[in-house]
Order: sequence, then structure tokens, then C-alpha cells
Amino acid sequence: MSHQVTGFTTDKRFIRRARELKTIGAMVRMYCRGHGHRGGVPLCTGCAALLEYATRRLERCVFGDAKPTCANCIVHCYSADMREQVRVVMKWAGPLMLLHHPILGILHMLDGRRPAPELPARPEKRRAGTAKNEGSGPF
Repeated sequence: MSHQVTGFTTDKRFIRRARELKTIGAMVRMYCRGHGHRGGVPLCTGCAALLEYATRRLERCVFGDAKPTCANCIVHCYSADMREQVRVVMKWAGPLMLLHHPILGILHMLDGRRPAPELPARPEKRRAGTAKNEGSGPF
């Protein structure tokens, strides 16, 4: 019986988003540990809720994998209070990323220098009263 070897491939369209998710996860864990939050084993409930919210927002980003860092984004999909919480976490954990997770930290800094893409065009909706009535005239 011969064994088949299946090569592992990753979808290159989602590599940047997966890396950004790793980065925000590492920052939230460092912040939670560093501030002595004792609510749960890996994360306290507040930090876990923040990470879950950030994950949801990242998965639903309109830019897909061309997404810029949130500081450079033209669409602010976070609510104001969550955006402030993420800003506090990143301000505290950002400098420590170079010590604890140097590759993620450097790649995040490089991603921050990328220009923000233009917003994807929305399909045009037709109004019921503005459609041309071709062939419906009296002649």
C-alpha cells in the first residue's frame, strides 16, 4: 500500500489578515497579562471580548486581504469605545512586540507604511421610478 503525500498550501489571499489576527491576539494577551487581569486562564472576560470583537471586524473587513492597518484605514468599522480600547492596548503592547514577537512587530510596522486602498465600488441600485420605459410609449 503506497502512502500519498499531500502538500500543505495556504491561500495567499488571506495571509495578511491571518498575520494581523495573530498580531492583535498577541498584543491583547500581553496587555492582559501585563495588567494583572485575573478573570480567566488565557484572558480575562474584558480582554477576551475585545479580541473577539477585533476578530469579527477583521473577518468582515470590506478590503479583504488588501486591508491596511486600522490606523490608516478610511473606513472605521470599530465602535468608538472599542477603537479607544484597541488604541490603548496597542500603545501599551506595541513597543513590547519588538521584544516578545519581533517578526510580528516588524511586519505590523511595515504594514502600517502601506498606503490605504480605495474603497471598493458598490453596485449601483436602480430606483423604481428612474428606469427607462423602453417600448412602453404610445408610439
